[in-house]
Amino acid sequence: MNAPVLRRLPAVLVVDDELRSQEALRRTLEEDFEVFCASSAAEGWEILEMEAATAGVRVVLCDQRMPGTTGVQFLKEVRQRWPDIVRIILSGYSDAEDIISGVNEAGIWQYLLKPWQPEQLLLTLQRAAELWRLQQENQRLSLDLRTAEPALRRRVDSKQEKLRSTFGLAGLVRAPGSPIEPVCDLVARIAPYDLSVMVTGESGTGKEMVARAIHYESSRADKPFITENCGAVPDTLLESELFGYKRGAFTGAVDDRIGLFQQADGGTLFLDEIGETSPAFQVKLLRVLQEGEFRPLGSNKSVSVDVRVIAATNRDLEADVRTGRFREDLYYRLATIPVHVPPLRQRPMDLPLLAGRLLEQSCAALGKPVRGFAEATLARLAAYAWPGNVRELQNEILRLVALADGELLGPELLSPRLLHGPATSLPASDEWTDGLSGNLRQRMDQLERRVLLAAMQRHHGNKSRAASELGLSRVGLRAKLARHGFTEA
Repeated sequence: MNAPVLRRLPAVLVVDDELRSQEALRRTLEEDFEVFCASSAAEGWEILEMEAATAGVRVVLCDQRMPGTTGVQFLKEVRQRWPDIVRIILSGYSDAEDIISGVNEAGIWQYLLKPWQPEQLLLTLQRAAELWRLQQENQRLSLDLRTAEPALRRRVDSKQEKLRSTFGLAGLVRAPGSPIEPVCDLVARIAPYDLSVMVTGESGTGKEMVARAIHYESSRADKPFITENCGAVPDTLLESELFGYKRGAFTGAVDDRIGLFQQADGGTLFLDEIGETSPAFQVKLLRVLQEGEFRPLGSNKSVSVDVRVIAATNRDLEADVRTGRFREDLYYRLATIPVHVPPLRQRPMDLPLLAGRLLEQSCAALGKPVRGFAEATLARLAAYAWPGNVRELQNEILRLVALADGELLGPELLSPRLLHGPATSLPASDEWTDGLSGNLRQRMDQLERRVLLAAMQRHHGNKSRAASELGLSRVGLRAKLARHGFTEA
């Protein structure tokens, strides 16, 4: 009997003199690639020489600014020795001369700008690896054909579909009859249209998740989704972050920088905590939304962009408009479609699903094999009011997993605020618990069975789609169905 053949993941070489940047890139790519890291051009060259004897490195992702050399110069030498390697520059700077020389001299396939978005960077690297494979199959293919090749486009579409299933409507966890169901229905209806959306709700309710769902359910799903917390930075810094600046625009501006509006061109820009901005900044933002163009700081030329803006706030902006704290014209420009996300205390039927998904994520993040919650722990989770909403639930479950010594999360691990905190006010209607009997564990099992059955019915028995909606793997869904007595058709 022949031994199984172990297929090696495609190899990527990351060349960056910052160790923290190396680690961030490794964490993003390591599930799909074999990642080699080098802190200098010399280290990178040694790795390329060593790997050339085996399958070889397929993609080089290189920082532009490094001690002793530049990314363009290093990749120019790589091109001369290994012309089939796909070469990518990752830089925090947007100097036009660097870009031109990179394309002309080093045959750079992509010039990516920091800060990068994990999902977009991963998608780019997957496309680069597929391009390398196509080049080996047919030497006539060139870098100019990278997006035109149908086979490559199908691969990209497949990866894009995975992103949509993770961050689209399927990523919004909910049970039948949940108050967030109307929100999901509204998202599905408005996502295809390029209208501004204002997402409101308490802190921690998942407003960014709703914004991502709108983006990934729209025609802009294959373009960037860029986020900015407007309440976390002062006006002057916020302006430079959003609009960019030219070298010399202010003290410390030693290079040109592309703003978030340009980075989001063709995609979606999510402005969180928009209610914390000053009236002076609101005037500048209004002009961009009205005209579709702006001037980077220190520039006398306008830049046109095609960006869908989704804003979010936990404030009562209508009250702020009445008091003059928020501009009325900007409010109505942003709130073409208002979407309100209900707090967790109004979604008790979602708590078991949310807790289950967050437990899986926490176990994966911390590397601990926790099986589930003790009955008393579930009782406290259900009784607590969750003033911090889903974010507070996420942090609490992370704490439980971190402190756990066994397979079950006991109530002794709970935070004091959960043991003695405010109880939730359950809705008057008990439809979601009608017919449940037995102790808490038994009732939770019965409720889980109902949720599984409803999901399978909604998706006409398609396990992949049902698993995606419930935040489970297909294997995990099959195991739960078997435990509850569902048999294969």
